[in-house]
Amino acid sequence: MFVIYALYNKRANKIYIGQSNNIDERIKLHNKKIFKNSFTSRFKGKWETIYKEEVETRQEALKREKQLKSYQGRKFIRNLIK
Repeated sequence: MFVIYALYNKRANKIYIGQSNNIDERIKLHNKKIFKNSFTSRFKGKWETIYKEEVETRQEALKREKQLKSYQGRKFIRNLIK
């Protein structure tokens, strides 16, 4: 099982969209700034989950992640914040 997720950093007003087979661990790593020189490590503040969805395979996860990173996908995610 894979999870596509969207994180929001209120302090920076930024969204991050990704996918993982271990979402709880991945979110901890984002907040601990483990990924040096990554998008999420550039911003101060806590990353919070605002959206997640499960799929069976990594291929499906990558396809859905790409959809959410499109203009319409980001618009959908932004509407969850308001």
